[in-house]
Amino acid sequence: MRDRSTVLLAGLLVLIDIVMVGLAFIFSYFLRLWSEHLIPADVGSLRSYLGVILIQILTLITVFFLAKLYHRQRGLSHIDEFYAVFVAVSVGTIMSVAFNSFIIRNGPDYSRRMIVFNWALTIVLVTLGRLLYARLKWTVRSRGVASARVLIVGTGETGRMILHAIQRSPGLGYEVAGMVSQDSQDADLGVPVLGSTDQLPSLIDSHGIDEVIIALPEATSEEILPIISDCHRARVATMVYPSVFQLITSDLSIGHLGGLPLLTVRDTVLRGWRLTLKRAMDIVGSGAGLVLVSPFMVLMALLIKLDSPGRVFYTQERMGLDEKPFQMIKFRSMKEGAEDETGPIMAVKEDPRRTRLGALIRHFSLDELPQLINVFMAEMSLVGPRPERPVFVEQFKQIIPRYVERHQEKAGVTGWAQVNGLRGDTSIVERTKYDLYYIENWSILFDLKIIIKTFFVFFRDKAAI
Repeated sequence: MRDRSTVLLAGLLVLIDIVMVGLAFIFSYFLRLWSEHLIPADVGSLRSYLGVILIQILTLITVFFLAKLYHRQRGLSHIDEFYAVFVAVSVGTIMSVAFNSFIIRNGPDYSRRMIVFNWALTIVLVTLGRLLYARLKWTVRSRGVASARVLIVGTGETGRMILHAIQRSPGLGYEVAGMVSQDSQDADLGVPVLGSTDQLPSLIDSHGIDEVIIALPEATSEEILPIISDCHRARVATMVYPSVFQLITSDLSIGHLGGLPLLTVRDTVLRGWRLTLKRAMDIVGSGAGLVLVSPFMVLMALLIKLDSPGRVFYTQERMGLDEKPFQMIKFRSMKEGAEDETGPIMAVKEDPRRTRLGALIRHFSLDELPQLINVFMAEMSLVGPRPERPVFVEQFKQIIPRYVERHQEKAGVTGWAQVNGLRGDTSIVERTKYDLYYIENWSILFDLKIIIKTFFVFFRDKAAI
C-alpha cells in the first residue's frame, strides 16, 4: 500500500511539472503578443507552437529527472528546492532552444523576448506547483499515508533530539517503530527500545523497517561500519547523524607547507570581506525593515500604552559577540515589574505574566520587531544565535558542552534553531547544536535561506510563547 501511494505521489509531481511547463509557455506566448502589440497572425497561432511546447516539456522533464528533482528528500527546504529548480530550468531552457533550432526547421517565430518570458514564468510556475504539491504531500503524510517506518539507532541525547524532531514534523511521513540501544538498556523515551545493535538485522525484518537513522555521532568508525553493513544487507535506506568533525570538514582541500601535505578545513570564519558583506546585509535589511514597519510599530506602541500601564519598550541585558553585554530592545508584552518578586526566570508556555495584548504579541513574535534597531546599531545581526541573559549564560556554560562557542558570532534576530521550531520553552541543548551548526556552516546563501524561512515560520510557529 505504501509503495503504491509513493508511486502515485511521484507520478502526480511529474504531472504537475508538465502542466506548469505547458502553462508557462502559453502565458509567455500571450505576454509576448501583449508586450509587442501583436496579433496571432503576426507570429502564428498558438497551435503552430505545439511542436516547440512538446520539445520544451520533454527537455525540461528530462533535465529535472537528471537533476534528481524527482528524488525529493524528506524535509527538503522550499528554498533549496527553488535553487535546484532555477538551475534546472535555466539549463533546460537553453537545451530546448538548441533542440528546437535543429529539429524544427521553418518553425514559428520563437523570439528572444518570448524565450526570456518562458524561462522566468517556468521558474515561477514550477516552483508554485511544487509548493502546492509539498503542502498536499505534507497533509497526506500527516494522516499516515505513504509513511515510512523508521528505526533510530542510539538512545542517547542525539537519538532523543532526532526523535523529537520527527515528532514535531508529522508531515515528514516518518512512523518511528522504535529505537535501538548500544547496550540494550531500556529508557523512558516515549517509544519502545526494541533491542541492541547486535539484533539490528532481525529487528529490521520483524518490524518492517523502511529507513534507519544512526544517531551515534561519537561512535568510532569500527562501531558504525558494521551497523551500516547490516542496513545495506537488509536493503533499507540509511542515514547517519554526523559528528562535529564531519560537519566542519565536509569541504576539504589539500595544500602544501614546505612540501608537507596539509588538509585545509572549510573557512567560514566571519572576517575580512565576509564580515563586511554580512554587515552590509544587516544595514540594508534592518534599515529597509525599519522604514517599512515604522507605521505599524507606532500603532503597536499606542496599543501597548492603552492596554496596560507601563513602558512601551522593554530593554533587557543580553550577551552578544564575545560575551559582551548589550541592551536588547523589545515591545513590552509582560506586566510592568513582572520579575520584581521572582527574579530572572525564563518565559514559559501560556505565561501568566503576559498582558492581554502581550499574548497576541508573543504568539506572532511582534515583540521582536524593535530589535531591528539593535541590528542597525551593530549590536546584533539579522541572523545568528539568539542571545540569552547573562545569568542563564553562566548556567548553560556549566552544563552544555561548547555553549560558549555560540558567542563567536553576533546574536541574531532569527536563527537556524528558531526556523526549525526550537523557540521559547524548548531544549537549550538542541538549540545549541543548531546554533553551532550555523556557525560552522555559515554563508550568505545560508543567511538568506534563514531569513526567507523566518517569514513563513514565525507567524505560524506553535513554539512561540
